[in-house]
Amino acid sequence: MILYLPLYIDPGTGSMLFSILIGAAATLYFLAKAAILKLKLVFSGKTGKAADASYKPYVIYCEGKQYWNVFKPVVDEFERCKWPLTYYTSAKDDPVFDQNYQYVKPEFIGEGNTAFARLNLMSAGIVLMTTPGLQVYQLKRSKNVKHYSHVLHMPNDATTYRQFGLDYFDSVLLTGDYQKDDIRAIEKLRGITEKQLVTVGCSYLDVLSEKIGSISAEKDHPFTVLVSPSWGPSALLSKYGEKLLNPLAATGWRIIVRPHPQSKKSESDMLDRLEKRYAGTKNIEWDYERENIYSMKKADIMISDFSGIIFDYTFLCDKPVMYVNADMDLSPYDAWDLHKPLWQFTILEKMGIKLEEKDFPHIRDVIQSASDSPELAAARKEAKAAAWMHIGQAGKNIADFMVQTVEAQNSQTERK
Repeated sequence: MILYLPLYIDPGTGSMLFSILIGAAATLYFLAKAAILKLKLVFSGKTGKAADASYKPYVIYCEGKQYWNVFKPVVDEFERCKWPLTYYTSAKDDPVFDQNYQYVKPEFIGEGNTAFARLNLMSAGIVLMTTPGLQVYQLKRSKNVKHYSHVLHMPNDATTYRQFGLDYFDSVLLTGDYQKDDIRAIEKLRGITEKQLVTVGCSYLDVLSEKIGSISAEKDHPFTVLVSPSWGPSALLSKYGEKLLNPLAATGWRIIVRPHPQSKKSESDMLDRLEKRYAGTKNIEWDYERENIYSMKKADIMISDFSGIIFDYTFLCDKPVMYVNADMDLSPYDAWDLHKPLWQFTILEKMGIKLEEKDFPHIRDVIQSASDSPELAAARKEAKAAAWMHIGQAGKNIADFMVQTVEAQNSQTERK
């Protein structure tokens, strides 16, 4: 007697298996292409990088269109200088495709494992990316890439990446000199090779500075509070929710709530509950726009927690910021190994106004009495000077670094 047993694979496992199969197929495809190329080189009697038809001197990898503001000043500089640049992206609707560049060649290479399979086998002089975790997860170093460079897309601490996020890059491009010491400390603790650390500025803040400056001021401007937290169980909305929003709604002021983009993915139930709770509250608005500058432009004060948007708002708008619960579980991050306070928290204590849960019931009075003192303004200026250096020059500095790196490679090859 033959028994037929029903087989069931839950959706999560099925999705994972499908992802693995797609990644494996993509890897085999690109391995086959690489093998064919090697055979051609052998039969043609050619060797070396000069004979490698797939070699590209300058490559940028963009894992999502949210990073376009990071790369745009760099890409624009390559185009202006008429330098050839290959721009790989995992976003089909990446804004790069609308630019009509002549010297910059954009290409969609798929997402996830499909993209990593392509990247793991590429041949290049230098590859620039915002993606951390090189050689830690699926993204591996290709033996045919001479230099991997990570560009920071935040002006806060470089050690707030997940463990080993920067360890296997050849260089890290910083927004401010202060970020160097902690990276060097991590390298010493782990006994790993020192990377090139070059302070280039903050390219996305350069872009946002121009954009926010072009937004017209509101004619009939209501006093506006922007609530813009991080995400996760320790973040503002998750931890306090109605306890904070109820008294804010009662002020009658315009309240703009801008959840972290990851909240929509990881804690959508919480957001759905809050949106339904305040659906009939006319002075509460929800902002899910890709760029945060429109809400920041409207805001007279911001309430946040440990989110990096604090620095965007402080540096671009130079207005007061309140912070609640600046506690952050550092155990998954590089900073955990240093056993010292993060710069972003110590400077926040100087430039921000601490808001505690006991203050929520009379939050209107707290906000009205939160004067923008000379001490707070001076601390904001200090933070900006430390974390956003070379204002307006990041794109040129990054492009120059990439070109100089490849030129040094070529000179070394010629000497051999």
